[in-house]
Amino acid sequence: MKKLRICYALVFLLVICLGILSRKITLIPLCFGDGLYAIMMYTLVRIVFINKKAHFIILISLLICYSIEIFQLYQQEWIIALRKTLFGRYVLGQGFLWSDLLAYTFGIAIAYTIEKLTLNYTTYESRFRFKQQK
Repeated sequence: MKKLRICYALVFLLVICLGILSRKITLIPLCFGDGLYAIMMYTLVRIVFINKKAHFIILISLLICYSIEIFQLYQQEWIIALRKTLFGRYVLGQGFLWSDLLAYTFGIAIAYTIEKLTLNYTTYESRFRFKQQK
């Protein structure tokens, strides 16, 4: 279990780096960064709830991403000032876009798909090795 959490943590850090990099390179569309944000959120939720089923992780991840996006409609001075900071810009975003909701959905779907393919492959490899050892 601890080994699995470490793997997710490494993926989490990699996705953060890729997300920051995607904002620095102007040729990469912004929706790519939003998808990476959703993948990051999926891995973070997975780290916290390592034993939960994927449907739970998907639901919580989508709720967090959608909530943050909808919260961007809230425009008081204190939150606008916070959004102008580096932390606020990366975590809270700048403004509401419907396309961001779509990007979050695709990002979480991609994270789920990669997780299932990876886990199925590693499970198959483990079974194959176990059979060979007998």
